[in-house]
Amino acid sequence: MSTRPTSPALGARYDRRREEVVDEAARVFARHGYAETSVQQLAAGLGIAAGGIYHYFESKQGLLVAICETIMDPLLEQARELVAGPTPEAEQLRILVGLWVAQVIDRREHMLVFQQQRHVIDGSREWRAARTDRKAFEGLVDDVLARDEAAGRIVGDRRLALSALLGMVNHTAQWYRPRGALSAQQIADGYVELLRGG
Repeated sequence: MSTRPTSPALGARYDRRREEVVDEAARVFARHGYAETSVQQLAAGLGIAAGGIYHYFESKQGLLVAICETIMDPLLEQARELVAGPTPEAEQLRILVGLWVAQVIDRREHMLVFQQQRHVIDGSREWRAARTDRKAFEGLVDDVLARDEAAGRIVGDRRLALSALLGMVNHTAQWYRPRGALSAQQIADGYVELLRGG
């Protein structure tokens, strides 16, 4: 794997191409399976030599970790901005779940790959940072739920509410269809309504 160029223009080009590699890998892995897809097949889909993949990633497993990171990194950043900003506490859960559902839908293929292949990377060194970010996001959601619980806005046990929310939102990738009747925010509002007792 080569290092990212220090020149701003070359660095931006490197980042764009790396993102294209990640997105193509997510598409192919979601459709054909991670184990069933070779680096040569991925490279052919991108129109580059097989060695071109290794220009951006040390291994196929490193590419899998990058797919997972593209789900969590922007979501965690948005969530932190939301809870640190001026949004009223009563609105934070609805907006947070809306951001989350939108990310799952926007990165649906990435999410499917994560769900199917997490076991491949769960104990790996490369996965530690991504796992830390996932835990930070779950902690942030739990904090928002705790405030809702204290204000009487959610029904039942908060830990159960967190587990239910993780399951519902992440499973959206399995059934969502772009031409469906509900928007991302409508889906998110439905999930929040369930937590708040309808």
